Amino acid sequence: MNFTYKQIWLINYPVMMSILMEQLINITDAIFLGHYGEVELGASALAGMYYLILYMLGFGFSLGLQVMVARRNGEQKYDETGKVFFQGLFFLVVLAVFLFLLSKWIAPVILSGLVTSDEVYGAVIDYLDWRTFGLLFTFPALAFRSFFVGIIKTRVLTVGAVVMVTTNILLNYLLIFGHAGFPRLGISGAALASTLSELSFLIVFLVYIFREVDKRQYGLRPVYDGLLLLRLLHLSVWSMMHAFISVAPWFFFFVMIEHLGENILAVANIIRSISTVFFVIVCSFSTTTGSLVSNLIGAGEYAKVMPLCRKMVCLGYFVGLPLIVLTFFFSDAVLGVYTKNEELIRIAFWPFTVMLANYLFSVPAHIYCNAVTGTGRTRTAFLFEVVTTVFYVIYLYVLSATPNLPLAVYWTTEHIYVLSLFVLSYWYMKCVYKRHTGCNRKQFII
Repeated sequence: MNFTYKQIWLINYPVMMSILMEQLINITDAIFLGHYGEVELGASALAGMYYLILYMLGFGFSLGLQVMVARRNGEQKYDETGKVFFQGLFFLVVLAVFLFLLSKWIAPVILSGLVTSDEVYGAVIDYLDWRTFGLLFTFPALAFRSFFVGIIKTRVLTVGAVVMVTTNILLNYLLIFGHAGFPRLGISGAALASTLSELSFLIVFLVYIFREVDKRQYGLRPVYDGLLLLRLLHLSVWSMMHAFISVAPWFFFFVMIEHLGENILAVANIIRSISTVFFVIVCSFSTTTGSLVSNLIGAGEYAKVMPLCRKMVCLGYFVGLPLIVLTFFFSDAVLGVYTKNEELIRIAFWPFTVMLANYLFSVPAHIYCNAVTGTGRTRTAFLFEVVTTVFYVIYLYVLSATPNLPLAVYWTTEHIYVLSLFVLSYWYMKCVYKRHTGCNRKQFII
């Protein structure tokens, strides 16, 4: 295997489009709610972060599933990829039901003690009442996506993502504002629209795998293998915790911002929503990195891993930096998509600029961290995440103890996070991985 820039791009593009379309659910929710009310816009940030924490547990497991599928694909044991896939699917369905039921009970208890505004709290609960149903659809969809990325057949991701975001935009228009005879549901309408759009994403995967995929070649038979599931859990538990830890501080970030006032919370949600566009680029290249690294190791081509990472970083900059420049120079127009309130746009400019600058550090940080995951060292990647999160939380605590700080200063917490992650991940791949591949390749067997 020798992945050229063109080959990497052709593999990564559908992944990027699928992640973009998924993130467009949050973006379109924020845009529609921004024109509905500032309380709802701010509340969707807190509710969205809470839901994201639950989602990332499934996403983290799917990364481990993707690594194992990719490893079997790289070893040309194609019939075993389907067996691995079904163990992952079984687990994710059970996890989705558990988290859905748990959230129904625990969400009001947690949020009532953290949110100071009664209006914001009520809107958050209204959103989560419908949004958590999405776990029952998006977790199985994560298993399908891991399978397709792992076997490097990613075009269906684009189709599914287009269907999902189209469904979400249409339902947002109808349900938030009550157009075409539909009830005016406000923030609940946004949550219901997002949940139904995730169902449409899953339906596309089901139709494709039944009609287009060679089920015999990939061993796609519903078979339960307890030992294989345990191996998959052993691999994935660390990526689950890694993913959970990576977003949990965001929730506390927005809790602290909520204490600064409803207007500042609304501004923070606008900036977070815009930042997801750049997160899509980073996430797609880093996700693809994990899969390709695992394929290379499965094929025994250890020496090509670091050159692959460098290519990924270059492509990440090539795609993202022109977009960063354009967004900065047309910042008022971009912010104006979310709100016509001139005061909110004025407050948003400097934290918006700080957010854009963070892209420079995010690209290499996440690519090298996912390379660590791709080697099968998911526990190492988790430990790196814990260390960076500790730095993040300490820094955020210091800021919160300092009165009258602007939102732009709070946003520098993201710089602390990705810089720490980059240093640790690059050090591992440059020093530890390189040393071990020369003397002990058995440790990369999964």
